[in-house]
Amino acid sequence: MSDSVNVICLKWGTRYPANYVNILYASVKRHLHRPFRFVCITDDPTGLKEGIDAQPFPENPNPEIFHRWPDIFVKLLVFKDGLANLQGPTLFLDLDVVIQGDIDCFFDYLPGKNCIIHNWIERRKQLFRKRPNIGNSSCFRFEAGKSNYIYETFVREMKDAVNHDLYTTEQAFMTHAMKEVHWWPEEWICSFKRSCIPLFPFNLLLTPRRPKTSIVVFHGTPDPETAAAGFKAKKLHRRCLPTPWIMDEWHE
Repeated sequence: MSDSVNVICLKWGTRYPANYVNILYASVKRHLHRPFRFVCITDDPTGLKEGIDAQPFPENPNPEIFHRWPDIFVKLLVFKDGLANLQGPTLFLDLDVVIQGDIDCFFDYLPGKNCIIHNWIERRKQLFRKRPNIGNSSCFRFEAGKSNYIYETFVREMKDAVNHDLYTTEQAFMTHAMKEVHWWPEEWICSFKRSCIPLFPFNLLLTPRRPKTSIVVFHGTPDPETAAAGFKAKKLHRRCLPTPWIMDEWHE
């Protein structure tokens, strides 16, 4: 329990301002009960709170493939030995997550193993097939300093990684490159739009339920602040009513 761990995130461009990083940092401080280093890999550290260790992005690994950098595939570079001098158990979190319960379990579970979310699919699709063995990279854990093989796989198979006929997303390739993966327990982490928003047409009548999970993931749309205010998507089945419980935890 006394050994320090790492929590890392990425921020680039303008979609997520500095307050998303600050809120994530504050949430980790409230819900992680051991020493930790909080690293934000970013192209702009402006506005980040004291205690957040801002680190630059690694160089573009192949300008011929990645014409704009950073790119979502930068997630495959966090495994590189020496990045930000990271060592030991490292939990990656996307900026658009809401932490509402203890997250010590995410470090205690299967120590030394690669752990990731079992990616969600639409509930109607689960009627006809099982979820594919693909991770969701909104939350994963690895051993910094011992995971360079994942980075090396990416460098070696980079052209395959960006081929959507082979891997639909960066997280599909990440699952492949990790070789051995373990899914987080379902009761620890859930998708807001897959598990909380009622099915159409009840989403137009009922407030999204508050789950008992430690982490709620807002992959795609809506983001936490948008969902809290009410998400008025063009497609009715994607809308959600204002969800005030989000703001109970999504704050500095």
